[in-house]
Amino acid sequence: MNDNNTDKEHIWHPYSAMSSDLPVYEVESAKGVYLTLKDGRKLIVGMSSWWCMIHGYNHAVMNAALESQIKKMSHVMFGGLTHEPAINLTKKLVEITPAPLEKIFYSDSGSVAVEVAMKMAIQYWHAKSQPNKYKFISLRSAYHGDTFAAMSVSDPETGMHSLFKDVLKKQIFVAQPASRFGEKCNPHDLDNLEQTLKQHAKNVAGLILEPIVQGAGGMWFYSADYLKHAKALCEKYNVLLILDEIATGFGRTGKLFACEHADIAPDIMCIGKALTGGYLTLAATLTTCDISNTIDNGKPGVFMHGPTFMANPLACTAAVTSIELLLSTDWQSNIERIQAQLTSGLSKCIKFDNVHDVRVLGAIGVVEMKQPVNMKKITEDFVEAGVWIRPFGKLIYLMPPYIINHDDLDILINSLINVISKN
Repeated sequence: MNDNNTDKEHIWHPYSAMSSDLPVYEVESAKGVYLTLKDGRKLIVGMSSWWCMIHGYNHAVMNAALESQIKKMSHVMFGGLTHEPAINLTKKLVEITPAPLEKIFYSDSGSVAVEVAMKMAIQYWHAKSQPNKYKFISLRSAYHGDTFAAMSVSDPETGMHSLFKDVLKKQIFVAQPASRFGEKCNPHDLDNLEQTLKQHAKNVAGLILEPIVQGAGGMWFYSADYLKHAKALCEKYNVLLILDEIATGFGRTGKLFACEHADIAPDIMCIGKALTGGYLTLAATLTTCDISNTIDNGKPGVFMHGPTFMANPLACTAAVTSIELLLSTDWQSNIERIQAQLTSGLSKCIKFDNVHDVRVLGAIGVVEMKQPVNMKKITEDFVEAGVWIRPFGKLIYLMPPYIINHDDLDILINSLINVISKN
């Protein structure tokens, strides 16, 4: 069977129809910030493979660590067993995450980390003899994953999961904060959140937020002041704060974790994506001693979850190595460099008639169009320009690997500008 036909006829790609006419490009290899296609063309990556490949592809240090680990073991069940990679990763995460987060549950994807966080919150309140606290408050335009509980706290109307809204558990949604990052939060945003908490607190287990950056739901950067007040309101109304740092963790916004912009710590935090430097799938849900102890002392006395590939040794090794690589560099100055270049370069787009907004935070640059893009045409135009940029809806954005140099980032930015000017 012809390889091209096999993909077209039998492989379902993300958020795509089997009959889709969108181009699919075969990658032969990857190195640094470059993808080499099977036809020989090289593309500069602007997406870090959906935001996770922060050190670039085929990194010598990452490769060596994984080669060493695979000779020992690639996987072992985590029930009744443990291993050095998991222990080392746990030490590192406890050290670098906000102080109250000392208990860690490993899973194998960001969506599952969110599911675990929600189960954790519900089981916590159940152990405190408050089983009526089982609902969640989330933001409009939120996105927390593709599994069922995660879908239920993603925007049910404008989000990508609206088809399933009638079969998902009904959660409570508040308006997306209108206050932009860098601004003080306007009173209306806070009043809206407080009134919702006041009305529903007796039935709410947790408020779940993507801190500072709402990712796949619209790439919106909101006020750190909102996040700070959200934490205070959760304490006031006896509701847990769950932060989904899956897209924002490990430096993407200029802080190691986005909650640091507001100088707050959540009760539960989800991490994933860049956790392993993009090498392997791994996620984690972190929580406090109070929550873990309460669950232990309630019924059934254990936390009811256990993925087959929990704390996979290869993935944990990748994570430890990636974190050490990041922290061994002046990563904050590097993110500031990327932010400055994105800000200067993308500002040219705002003059275009088809552009609604331009916004930059850390190593994230967003151009919001007035109308949804023609995915087929714009993808082909970007590949023709020698870059891999994959927009969605009205959003064309860049989230490059942190190792990208000035010249390659300049090519990404100018390619984006040139393509937009012709579409």
